[in-house]
Amino acid sequence: MIMEKVRSSKIDAIGFDRSAMILKIEFFRDGVFEYYGVPERIVDEFLASDSLGIYFKRFIKDKYRYVRLG
Repeated sequence: MIMEKVRSSKIDAIGFDRSAMILKIEFFRDGVFEYYGVPERIVDEFLASDSLGIYFKRFIKDKYRYVRLG
């Protein structure tokens, strides 16, 4: 999965495997997490949002099963 750098004070990079519906987020402080079963629409809205951190907290955090990779 290709990770793309983003402009955010909390998030360093984001990747998405559309066929597997896996969203990978690399946070500056907390490490790398994979979120499972994330719809493409949510990822598109996330990437287009004015604040990645706010969108993440409202629509992704604690809404999808996840694992911390490091």
